[in-house]
Parts: sequence; structure tokens; C-alpha cells
Amino acid sequence: MKLARVALLAAAFMAAAAVFPFSSAETAGERMALSIAIDGAIGPASSRQLKEALKTAAERNAGALILQLDTPGGLVTSMREMIADILASPVPVIGYVAPAGGHAASAGTYILYSTHVAAMAPGTNLGAATPVEIGGLPSLPGGEKDDKDTGTPAGDPMTAKATNDAVALIRSLAELRGRNGDWGEKAVREAASLSAGAALQQHVIDFVARDTAELLQLADGRTVDVAGKKEVLATKGLAVEVLDPGWFIRLLAVITDPNVAVLLMLIGFYGIVFEVTSPGAVAPGVIGAICLVLGLYALDLLPINYTGLALMLLGVAFLIVEAFSPTVVLGVGGAAAFLLGAAMLLKVEGPGFAISWAVIGPAAALTLGLALLAGSYLWAARRNPPRVGGGAMHGLSVNVLDWEGGEGHVLALGERWRAKAEEPIAPGDRAEVTAVSDLVLTVRRRGAGHNGAGNDGAKR
Repeated sequence: MKLARVALLAAAFMAAAAVFPFSSAETAGERMALSIAIDGAIGPASSRQLKEALKTAAERNAGALILQLDTPGGLVTSMREMIADILASPVPVIGYVAPAGGHAASAGTYILYSTHVAAMAPGTNLGAATPVEIGGLPSLPGGEKDDKDTGTPAGDPMTAKATNDAVALIRSLAELRGRNGDWGEKAVREAASLSAGAALQQHVIDFVARDTAELLQLADGRTVDVAGKKEVLATKGLAVEVLDPGWFIRLLAVITDPNVAVLLMLIGFYGIVFEVTSPGAVAPGVIGAICLVLGLYALDLLPINYTGLALMLLGVAFLIVEAFSPTVVLGVGGAAAFLLGAAMLLKVEGPGFAISWAVIGPAAALTLGLALLAGSYLWAARRNPPRVGGGAMHGLSVNVLDWEGGEGHVLALGERWRAKAEEPIAPGDRAEVTAVSDLVLTVRRRGAGHNGAGNDGAKR
């Protein structure tokens, strides 16, 4: 009887465990915090890395996602994508500027403002969030004067528009997270910056933490708004798992550098040109096609000016034509169009996403040099006498085999040819070719008229 009761109780316990597999304490104990590090400029790769990390954190029911920032800023488009993902995330995001000596400048400041909890390590700083816009070529020195009241260039409506938009964004994030919106506006308009301690005093961040363990301990118990719902963080003692970026994100970080994208485009164009001019080489065509596709994909992710891209492509086209039809004018014009296009390529010049003249200048010079070198070889080849075809037989020395009237047969290049002449020729005479029509040679006796061509032909 007792055995039956014990068996019944064991069965009931197993059934309860099946229906309620974990208690709340056990669930809290097995949850963990995931962590990613954004180290470098904010761009398409950073946006993709955060998106995948938030997806993984949601799928694994993580207690929080630690977003470690050490960035000089970056592209506005990527920054806004990251902010939108953080605001829509079902998992709390803890922004953490680290390690010591790191910073969250420009776009990093906006991202830190958007996180549910903002913290900094000792020895770090944030700020200098003024948007940097370029509308084409750089302006002339002295062409603009700063407005003392707003800190923005006077008479530049596009810059004022971008600045006001950035102010509205950082103020809305400050209101959402309960942070200092006045200082946020100052960071945008005056490029102000703060140290970790000053940021804590100004209520820009929630606390200062030396490491991730202290970070999770200080974040524990805070009430945050997660996707429109209030949630109390339970982060104390959570294990931290670092999510490393995959190979695609690392590749994306390399090719979305504008300088790398432009070089990929150049390699792609010239690889295809070499394949067209030397059919069967295969390797130039394959490498060129891959580089061209990668370059176009990278430029599609970047906020580019299509006028600048069109000028660059036109410049490359001119240089290719110059290589095959030397005119010098096309070569110089192509180099100028390429450099002007490179200067106008990016709509927004963010930290880490500027066109480097140390890369583009030598690339343009090398391209022009190759075009002029190829053109010089073609020009020299054009001035040389033909080496194949009917033109190559002009002045060639031949032996007369038989002759009757004005026609006969001659021996040329080891072959028997039909020939004709306008002067008497006898078998055994030496003659030279003056013209070729179809498969009939027009010849004359050696020494008749100007024999310079015949002497040249004899040397061959």
C-alpha cells in the first residue's frame, strides 16, 4: 500500500515537472546576458551585427544584450537603423562605452541615448555629435561664417536642416529614456563632449561601471520601457556570452569602406576589359566580375551621390578608350572626371567613411599611366609595317617560275602564286610584290622603279 502511494506521488511529481519544467528561480538562473562589441566606425556592418545579435537574444530569451561601444561615429543611415532596432527590441539593451580610453562620439552618442540602460567605463568619453554633411565639392575658404547663436554655418540651409533634425532625434531619445536632452542638443550644435564622471553628473548616463560584472550588478532592479512595456531588469549574476561577428559581417566591414569599394570597381572594370581584349584568359574576367559585383554591392549600401559615381564611370570609360585610341585629351579628361567623381561620391562624410586622396589619387594616376603606356605601344605598333596579311607581302622578293604574256606563276614564302605584271618578265627572273588582289600578286622586276621596298622585303 505504501509502495503504491509512493509510486503515485512520484508519477504526480513527474507530471507536474512535465507541465511546469522550470521554476522562476531556475529560469532566472539559466538565463544569460549576450554581449557584442562595436569597435570602429558605425556603418552597414555594425547595423547588421546589431540586428543579428538582437534576433539571437530574442530567440534565446536572454536577460539583456550588452552593446559595448568604442566608436568615432559613422553613417547617419546605419545609426538610425540601429536606433530603430534598439527601440523595437523585446530584449533590454545595455549601452556600455568601454574599454578605458574608448569613446562614443558622433553617431555613438545617439545610439547610447537610445539604449534602455546607458553606462560608461572610467576613462571614456562621449559627445561631438554634430552631423557632417557634404553636398559635393568642398566650399571655398572663407565662403561660410559660423552663426554664434546656433553654432551652424550661416547661409547653409542644408546644414541647418540636418542639424535641427539631429537635435530633434537626440531630444526625443532623451525624453524616452529620461536623460538630459539639453546637453544632448549642446553635443549636436556645439560638438560638446563629456567624460564618464561628468556624464553621470549631467544625467546623460545611468552609472559608471568598471567591468561587465559591475555593469550587470548596477543595472539589476532598474525599471525600463522595453518595446512599450515596463520591465524590471534581473541581471545580477548573469553569465555573459560574447557574440563574435560572422564572416559575412567582417567581409561587409571591409568592402563598405568607400576606398575599398572604389578600388574593387576599378579592378572589376579592368579585369573585364583584359578578358575582352584577350579572350580565353578566364582569370581576369572571373576576378573582374567578382570585384565589380562586390564594389556595386558596397556602393549600394553606402549613401552615395550618383552624379559622382557617373563621373567616375565616365572617367574610367575615357581612360579605356584612350588606351586603344591614343589622343591624350581623353586620358587627361578621364583622369579629371575620375577625381571629380571621387570628390563628389559620398553624400555624407562620416568618420571612417571618407574618400582618402592617398588612395584615390595614386589609383587615378596609375590608371592614367597604364592608359598612356598602352596607347604609346599601340601608336608605335600602328607606325610599324604590317606583319601579316596582304600588306605584309608588299615589297617581298619572289622567283618567277613560268611566264606567258602578262601573267604567270611565282614562288613566294615557299608557295606557288598566280602573278601578273605590266612589264615583260622571263622565268628565272627575280621580282618583287607591289600589290595583292585576292590571291593574285602584282609584281615587277627587281630594280625597276624605286627598289627600297624590295630591299626591305629581301631582308625579311
